[in-house]
This record gives sequence, C-alpha cells and structure tokens, in this order.
Amino acid sequence: MSSTVELTKENFDQTVTENGFVLIDFWADWCGPCKQFAPVYEKAAEANPDLVFAKVDTEAQPELAQAFGIQSIPTLMIVRDQVAVFAQPGALPAPVLEDLIGQARGLDMEEVRRSVAAQQAQAEQGGAAEGKGGEPA
Repeated sequence: MSSTVELTKENFDQTVTENGFVLIDFWADWCGPCKQFAPVYEKAAEANPDLVFAKVDTEAQPELAQAFGIQSIPTLMIVRDQVAVFAQPGALPAPVLEDLIGQARGLDMEEVRRSVAAQQAQAEQGGAAEGKGGEPA
C-alpha cells in the first residue's frame, strides 16, 4: 500500500491546511524521471511517517500544476505551516531528499514568516512607489 496521498483540486487546500509539513511531488505517468523518483519518494515517505507525502498527477490535475507554475516534472515542493519553503524540479537522489527533509524540519518558521512578510511589504512599497509618479494631482 502506498504511503503517499493523491492530491486533487478538491482536497489540496484541506490537506495543506490541516498538516504542518507536506511534501508534494508533481509528476506524470509518461515522465521517465518521475518514474525513477517515485521509489525514492515512497521510501522517504515510509521513513518519515510523521510527515505528509503527497503527489499531484499533472495530467489529471492541470489546474494545480498551473496554479503553482509547474513547468518541469518531477517537481518537489515542501509546504510548512501553509508556506512553500522549497520548490525545485528534478529527480532527487535519496540522500539529497533526506538532507532536504532534515533542513526543512530545522527551519524556524517564525523567521520564515517574518522574511515572507518583509518581502511582501517591500513588493507592495515598490508597487505603490511606481504608481505615485504618474498620477495627476
């Protein structure tokens, strides 16, 4: 039996909201590297039963792939506390995946949230500054 969850547009939000740590493998059946990565991903799922390992079939769920800007598969995404902390295309070897999981476990999510908020504020200020120059008084 698979230890991964199949994500769809119907269960995606609930899965990510209800679980603090979700790894997502964006894949397709026709993709050779995806098939090579699948057993590595399954073994990592078995070795980390406290985490949610999910898969998105990009052929069956094109809306999800499009929403996340997936252009190359396989793509691995890690979501912690509803914040995407990692996204990278390519089939990872088992030691690299395990190291990545360890790094993601070690993240200070308060610091990540502060960083995201600062980036958003900076982006908003940049947008506001651009709009002020050409407006009539």
